Amino acid sequence: MLIDKKILVAGIIMVSIGISLSLYLNSTSPVGTSGMTEEETLDLLIEQQENQDFNTLAGILIGIGFMLVLISFGARRRRKGSPKKVEKKPET
Repeated sequence: MLIDKKILVAGIIMVSIGISLSLYLNSTSPVGTSGMTEEETLDLLIEQQENQDFNTLAGILIGIGFMLVLISFGARRRRKGSPKKVEKKPET
Protein backbone atom coordinates (compact mmCIF):
# COMPACT_ATOMS: atom_id res chain seq x y z
CA MET A 1 0.00 0.00 0.00
CA LEU A 2 1.38 3.37 -0.98
CA ILE A 3 1.23 6.07 1.68
CA ASP A 4 2.49 9.63 1.37
CA LYS A 5 4.21 10.01 4.72
CA LYS A 6 4.48 13.80 4.68
CA ILE A 7 0.72 14.24 4.26
CA LEU A 8 0.04 11.52 6.85
CA VAL A 9 2.28 13.16 9.45
CA ALA A 10 0.79 16.60 8.77
CA GLY A 11 -2.72 15.17 9.19
CA ILE A 12 -1.86 13.39 12.43
CA ILE A 13 -0.29 16.58 13.82
CA MET A 14 -3.35 18.63 12.88
CA VAL A 15 -5.72 16.12 14.49
CA SER A 16 -3.68 15.96 17.70
CA ILE A 17 -3.38 19.76 17.96
CA GLY A 18 -7.12 20.14 17.31
CA ILE A 19 -8.03 17.59 19.97
CA SER A 20 -5.70 19.08 22.57
CA LEU A 21 -6.95 22.59 21.79
CA SER A 22 -10.55 21.42 22.08
CA LEU A 23 -9.85 19.74 25.43
CA TYR A 24 -8.14 22.88 26.73
CA LEU A 25 -10.99 25.15 25.63
CA ASN A 26 -13.58 22.88 27.23
CA SER A 27 -11.70 22.85 30.53
CA THR A 28 -11.36 26.65 30.66
CA SER A 29 -14.86 27.65 29.64
CA PRO A 30 -16.07 30.79 31.46
CA VAL A 31 -18.68 30.26 34.16
CA GLY A 32 -21.01 32.85 35.63
CA THR A 33 -21.94 33.38 39.24
CA SER A 34 -25.13 34.51 40.90
CA GLY A 35 -25.55 38.21 41.58
CA MET A 36 -23.65 39.41 38.53
CA THR A 37 -24.28 42.90 37.21
CA GLU A 38 -25.60 43.47 33.70
CA GLU A 39 -22.16 44.48 32.45
CA GLU A 40 -20.55 41.35 33.92
CA THR A 41 -23.28 39.24 32.33
CA LEU A 42 -22.59 40.77 28.91
CA ASP A 43 -18.85 40.16 29.34
CA LEU A 44 -19.58 36.56 30.31
CA LEU A 45 -21.77 36.03 27.24
CA ILE A 46 -19.06 37.48 24.98
CA GLU A 47 -16.41 35.22 26.56
CA GLN A 48 -18.66 32.18 26.16
CA GLN A 49 -19.28 33.03 22.50
CA GLU A 50 -15.54 33.45 21.88
CA ASN A 51 -14.89 30.10 23.55
CA GLN A 52 -17.53 28.44 21.38
CA ASP A 53 -16.06 30.03 18.24
CA PHE A 54 -12.56 28.80 19.10
CA ASN A 55 -13.99 25.37 19.78
CA THR A 56 -15.57 25.42 16.31
CA LEU A 57 -12.20 26.33 14.78
CA ALA A 58 -10.58 23.45 16.67
CA GLY A 59 -13.23 21.13 15.22
CA ILE A 60 -12.48 22.39 11.72
CA LEU A 61 -8.76 21.76 12.34
CA ILE A 62 -9.56 18.19 13.41
CA GLY A 63 -11.68 17.67 10.29
CA ILE A 64 -9.04 18.97 7.90
CA GLY A 65 -6.37 16.86 9.61
CA PHE A 66 -8.54 13.77 9.32
CA MET A 67 -9.10 14.47 5.64
CA LEU A 68 -5.33 14.76 5.13
CA VAL A 69 -4.87 11.39 6.82
CA LEU A 70 -7.40 9.83 4.46
CA ILE A 71 -5.87 11.54 1.42
CA SER A 72 -2.41 10.27 2.38
CA PHE A 73 -3.53 6.69 1.82
CA GLY A 74 -4.55 7.41 -1.76
CA ALA A 75 -1.78 9.83 -2.73
CA ARG A 76 0.86 8.48 -5.06
CA ARG A 77 4.11 10.20 -5.71
CA ARG A 78 5.23 10.70 -9.26
CA ARG A 79 8.71 9.43 -9.90
CA LYS A 80 11.19 11.83 -11.44
CA GLY A 81 12.09 9.62 -14.39
CA SER A 82 8.64 8.30 -15.21
CA PRO A 83 6.86 9.77 -18.20
CA LYS A 84 3.46 11.41 -17.82
CA LYS A 85 0.46 9.42 -18.91
CA VAL A 86 -1.06 10.85 -22.05
CA GLU A 87 -4.51 9.81 -23.15
CA LYS A 88 -4.95 9.38 -26.85
CA LYS A 89 -8.27 10.39 -28.29
CA PRO A 90 -9.84 7.79 -30.53
CA GLU A 91 -10.01 8.77 -34.13
CA THR A 92 -13.53 8.90 -35.53
